[in-house]
Amino acid sequence: MRDLDETDLEILSLLAADARRPFSEIGERVGLSGPAVSDRITRLKESGIIEGFTVDVDRTKLRAGVPVLIDVELPVGAESADGSDALEAARERARDADAIEHVFVTAEGDLRVYARVEGLNVREWVRGLFDGVAVDDYAVTLVDEFEWTPSIEGVEFALTCAECSNTVDSEGETTRIDGEVYHFCCSSCLSRFRERYQRLEAGA
Repeated sequence: MRDLDETDLEILSLLAADARRPFSEIGERVGLSGPAVSDRITRLKESGIIEGFTVDVDRTKLRAGVPVLIDVELPVGAESADGSDALEAARERARDADAIEHVFVTAEGDLRVYARVEGLNVREWVRGLFDGVAVDDYAVTLVDEFEWTPSIEGVEFALTCAECSNTVDSEGETTRIDGEVYHFCCSSCLSRFRERYQRLEAGA
């Protein structure tokens, strides 16, 4: 299999920004024809680098609410009312809350979340959310603007061998087994993987 070149990376970047971008428009940006872009994208999908296309939904257009950042200070090693670790209990509450969109854990072991809270009494909502969890203190900051722009710019794409976990380079091999695409750093790893797969399948 071949390494990803700069054109592949640029195509991936353009698709990450807008997955519905026409191939002809991508071709104009990378200096290829529309069909040539289509061929490259097909190869990227067949090699497993592109697994699918998703929709990036702007939740601000779908749901009302007050956008806030919530910083939760948690005592180190403390337990919640049910005996579980305070940090894990707080994270679990945050994950289950519909209003919370992003959850972060700081190096100090505290929690920061971004949420869109309906209603005016945000502090009351926070108190109810973490009721029973050992919390030292918390701060609520209203958010004026919010932008979330994940990027693949500058990221090195590397495939991992399904057998030994080494990086797969241009001398590696790719094969499809029972509809799944697997990458291998060498033919020996491919052979070992295939033999083990067949033994497991035979014993199933």
